[in-house]
Amino acid sequence: KVQYKGKDVMWYSPLSMTLADGRILGKNPVVNSHTSKEVDETISTVWGNRAQVQNHYQELVLKMKGNFSLIFRAYDDGVAYRFVTDFKERIKIKSEEITYRFNENHDLLAHVVGDFHTSYEKLYTSYKISDVVEEDFISLPLLVDQGDTKVVIAESDLYDYPGFYLLKREQVTHYNFEGTLPAFPTMEERGGHKDFNYRVKERADYLAETEGSRSFPWRVMIITDREHELVHNDMVYKLARPSMIETDWIKPGLVSWDWWNDWNLKGVDFETGINTRTYEYYIDFAAENGLDYVILDEGWSDTFDLLLMKENVDVPHLVEYGKKKGVKLILWAVWYTLDRQMQEALDLFEEWGIAGIKVDFIDRDDQIAINFYERLVRESAKRKLLVDYHGCSKPTGLHRTYPNLINYEGVRGNEFNKFSSDETPDHNLDIIFTRMVVGPMDYTPGAMRNSTKGNWVRDNSNPMSYGTRAHQLGMYVVYYAPLQMLSDAPTAYTAEPEILNFLSKVPVTWDETISLDGKVGEYILMARQKGDDWYVGAMTDWDSRTLEVDFSFLPAGTYEATMYLDGVNAHRKAEDTMIKKMEVDSSSTFSLELKPGGGAAMVLKKK
Repeated sequence: KVQYKGKDVMWYSPLSMTLADGRILGKNPVVNSHTSKEVDETISTVWGNRAQVQNHYQELVLKMKGNFSLIFRAYDDGVAYRFVTDFKERIKIKSEEITYRFNENHDLLAHVVGDFHTSYEKLYTSYKISDVVEEDFISLPLLVDQGDTKVVIAESDLYDYPGFYLLKREQVTHYNFEGTLPAFPTMEERGGHKDFNYRVKERADYLAETEGSRSFPWRVMIITDREHELVHNDMVYKLARPSMIETDWIKPGLVSWDWWNDWNLKGVDFETGINTRTYEYYIDFAAENGLDYVILDEGWSDTFDLLLMKENVDVPHLVEYGKKKGVKLILWAVWYTLDRQMQEALDLFEEWGIAGIKVDFIDRDDQIAINFYERLVRESAKRKLLVDYHGCSKPTGLHRTYPNLINYEGVRGNEFNKFSSDETPDHNLDIIFTRMVVGPMDYTPGAMRNSTKGNWVRDNSNPMSYGTRAHQLGMYVVYYAPLQMLSDAPTAYTAEPEILNFLSKVPVTWDETISLDGKVGEYILMARQKGDDWYVGAMTDWDSRTLEVDFSFLPAGTYEATMYLDGVNAHRKAEDTMIKKMEVDSSSTFSLELKPGGGAAMVLKKK
């Protein structure tokens, strides 16, 4: 049972773990002994929402008859529990009982998927618990809106074990959810989009075979009555295993990305496309504007043979070309291919001098897929390669254990603006209070063609986004992405030098983050610190609104503020952006007017 400030958050909910040999850890339980302690420590991050994370909790360990334990932790902003087993032999887990019983028919903000093959790229759905049908798979994180109290269900420290989902169960006296987990795959075949996936054809009658002496994933409930603080919560990070690798070589950064803008450059004297000359141009653009990386997305190699470059792309030449200009390359690959060629491909990338890999179309989180996530980042770290996962599961803290895991997708991001009108400012606000709560989010912002409500036009070669341009700029402060994309064409940015000046210098990791105001799915206002400078980001849904920015978070001193705001006519022409400069200090306030689908970004430079 969970209470928050004297109010029931969750009613008594059973938990157990059943082994394949019939033992049920939790049936007729007997406590042999118990210990408790309080921990208050500071974690120094390699990169994150803040440089220092305070890890303060009370812990209770119940050692049970039958060689297992339960660990419970209570934080100011949530609770977590996990199983720990102590068997000499390897074990098979047949099932795990994970339940959440609520007293009331709460509102939900849920990510509903069809089955265990998912890239976590659906829209979020708002409804009551009673509206959920039993066939719905709800992926994590799930937001349970209990009025003044908000609860996010998540998991952390997931390894050598499948991820879990939630299913609604028959209501008796409470509103019940139960966990469901993908069983161990026994037969796979290539399939899915363009045959990029491993699709599971048959499954075993157990979830995982694993070491008998181990800790299992944390089952997490993040709980707060200050909903805007969800956007920079660190609980999933704090519960994950500490770093297992050397980290001094890891460099987050800004990236010029090719796929979203379809390699379309304006006013150049060569034929653009997936070719060496086009990528030289991207590298030149990155170098001239201080960007760290260029991604070579789908098309640089044979999709099913990473050792075979396309004839129009000379990767070793591009590595050397970029090296002279201080720009590094990241290469795209699909899971199916990289899993088969991992050692050969990673060795080749290391030999070439590649900085990292973007791995796509995993779309699973059963035990085999979860083990792939960790195996790849471990092998990549040996070769000092960064990893950006796309077509992937939600974050569960692996980026703390292997900080070369520099970003995750696991979200319906900006790419959907190429072919769908569903990528609205409403959605862009939903994911701040759900998906982003559990870790970094590679949404890939930066659209320079923008649209007011109802005026979006599908154009794969020249895509546009819903919402104002300032809405896109606000994402660079609001969205936490240590490998942050500039998704539009280089020539689209160079045509707007004042916008490019902001985008090319905005930090991607932070020394401190403070949420100033916000409401789930409606708007957000937050401040982030990097060195002596501060940044403010704001975003709203389709409702216009005025927010009061109170600069009392600033340290002593005067700051020159450069503000990128919705223009007076941004509700008519979404690209209309106003740039305003003023001096502010900790006693200043500013009335921020956001147009429908609008936003803002502010740079506060200490004088």
